Amino acid sequence: MGDWGFLSALLDKVQSHSTVIGKIWMSVLFLFRIMVLGAGAESVWGDEQSGFICNTQQPGCENVCYDWIFPISHIRFWVLQIIFVSTPTLIYLGHALHVIHAENKMRERKLISGGTKLSKEPKYTDDKGKVKIKGNLLGSYLTQLGFKIVIEAAFIIGQYYLYGFIMVPMFPCSKKPCPFTVECYMSRPTEKTIFIIFMLVVACVSLFLNVIEVFYLICSRCKRRSKRGTRHINSSENPASLSNYRRTTKEDEALKQNKLNMEMENSNSIGGGLDGAKEERPLLNTH
Repeated sequence: MGDWGFLSALLDKVQSHSTVIGKIWMSVLFLFRIMVLGAGAESVWGDEQSGFICNTQQPGCENVCYDWIFPISHIRFWVLQIIFVSTPTLIYLGHALHVIHAENKMRERKLISGGTKLSKEPKYTDDKGKVKIKGNLLGSYLTQLGFKIVIEAAFIIGQYYLYGFIMVPMFPCSKKPCPFTVECYMSRPTEKTIFIIFMLVVACVSLFLNVIEVFYLICSRCKRRSKRGTRHINSSENPASLSNYRRTTKEDEALKQNKLNMEMENSNSIGGGLDGAKEERPLLNTH
């Protein structure tokens, strides 16, 4: 198996441009997949073909049966799985590095121009170079998560259909040039079954972390939108809405004052009319 140093160095850069769940996923990839695959699994499967024995002396029968039972070695299958799952993350890393480089150039132009406001200001990174996952960068991040979920699920299903999840000690084979159905035996099937189940569990954990990260990013995005909408309505950053609110308040107060004035005038006119009627009655009785 080849050296994992180059891939590990690239994936290590992604940690500074990902979420907390993304960092956990990266740790699972390094510790439980790459290191276990390089340290233990390769030695377990090192004698897989030499330890594969069939009860026949027919030339070529053993090789044909081995190719039929194992169209691809477990080790090479897991290597391909790690490479394919890591590829979307590396593409996102390229996008993030491009954004950081472009916004660093913006800051340099701003310093050269003496701090004057530019037409486009940096919005994905701060002065320390830390990436804020939003906008186009958020779309890129969610896209690579979607591809990782699909690839991870496809490899889990593919492993099941290729050779299942349990390594049985004996395989019957009747492929040509075998003269009849022969019995082939695999070395150390129990130990290999343990590694198969372990790698399957790690793949399922990786898949679960990717799904959780998608929901985490979507919920964080919705919360930021709701907070921004509330602040946009109630803060002084929206003077038009505040002036409309003040205008409607003043109009309501003026209407209330006018209503009170009309009620007072009506009460005064009614009171005056009653007093005049009381004064006129005695004059009519004297005549």
